[in-house]
Amino acid sequence: MPEQNLNRVFSAYGTTIFTIMSALAAEHQAVNLGQGFPDADGPRDIIDAAASALADGPNQYPPMQGIPELRQAVAVHNARFYGLEVDWRTQVLVTSGATEALAASILALLNPGDEAVLFEPVYDCYLPMVQLAGAVARPVRLRPPAWELPRAELEAACTARTRLIVLNSPMNPTGKVFNEDELHFIAGLANRHDAHVVCDEVYEHLIFDGARHAPLMTLPGMAERCVRIGSAGKSFSLTGWKVGYITAPERLAQVIAKAHQFLTFTTAPNLQKAVAYGLGKEDGYFTGLAADMQAKRDLLGEGLRRIGFDVLPSQGTYFLAAGYGKFARGDEDDAAFCQRITIEAGVAAVPFSAFSMAAMPGGGGEPPQEKLIRFCFCKQDHVLQEALRRLQRYLNG
Repeated sequence: MPEQNLNRVFSAYGTTIFTIMSALAAEHQAVNLGQGFPDADGPRDIIDAAASALADGPNQYPPMQGIPELRQAVAVHNARFYGLEVDWRTQVLVTSGATEALAASILALLNPGDEAVLFEPVYDCYLPMVQLAGAVARPVRLRPPAWELPRAELEAACTARTRLIVLNSPMNPTGKVFNEDELHFIAGLANRHDAHVVCDEVYEHLIFDGARHAPLMTLPGMAERCVRIGSAGKSFSLTGWKVGYITAPERLAQVIAKAHQFLTFTTAPNLQKAVAYGLGKEDGYFTGLAADMQAKRDLLGEGLRRIGFDVLPSQGTYFLAAGYGKFARGDEDDAAFCQRITIEAGVAAVPFSAFSMAAMPGGGGEPPQEKLIRFCFCKQDHVLQEALRRLQRYLNG
């Protein structure tokens, strides 16, 4: 069948860099610090709750919008942590993971010819979803080492056709958390241009150094413009469960639900019940999760610095950005360096260029010049220590 008979967006994309690097890591028995998932399961009581719900049933279609227990738990969670008062009946939607939540939201809120502002480095699913909606992506690049919001560039990227801004905070892959002033600036532009903001907040409970997450939705006037997306996979270290949840004003939630019903329709009921239980865990669980992950960040970051990497700050997420310029061979780019250390050192990382729209079909723009790679630190300590030993032996031995 001719290629022109296939969907032009999806047929232009190859295998994701995360899958490629994980496969290369497996082939060479490398320590995989590339793909962002923990190597140990989350809390036993949440897993037990899922097992009990599976055995007890029912295991038929749950409501398309999600079971009442989980939607109520998401609403309570919003109020408990952020003072957000929402109606669980009309403003909360359960999805099969945050990626599906993103897809349903972007497809529901854009029409062909609309424009959507995306911040680079950009998580890889945002651009193809904007393209699938027939909209145009307008990139705004944040630059290391501090990844400050480039206000003039953002203001220039917003036009009369801007209908959507996609905000990821805490931000994968940079580890950046947008500060209060930056959030207010984004909110001001959204109001001025009558745009919506899809807020990818899956790492909301993985913020470090005593900071607290501040959803854009909590700012004055933004509750009616924002779609807030959370992830049980990230909050409970159960990434394979693929349970996400959306909080949005009723008028947006209704149309997003229509997109959701034609994507996955619903999500496993036992997992929903277990996540509802998990969201009710005591504050100590959530603060402990952040503290444990911060300790892993510090373990890996300090070790990489000793080896000679230029380690950038990480305020949240699972990830550290590290400059490898000292170890580059000539003009070796980040993809080649990641491939080399995976094969020869036995440690896998992900090239930062994979998060540039220039590396994505139809993305446009110029590739970044910084020599950066992304390491994932949500692993057991002995795994991180083994990775550091291997890198030390290979790069400094």
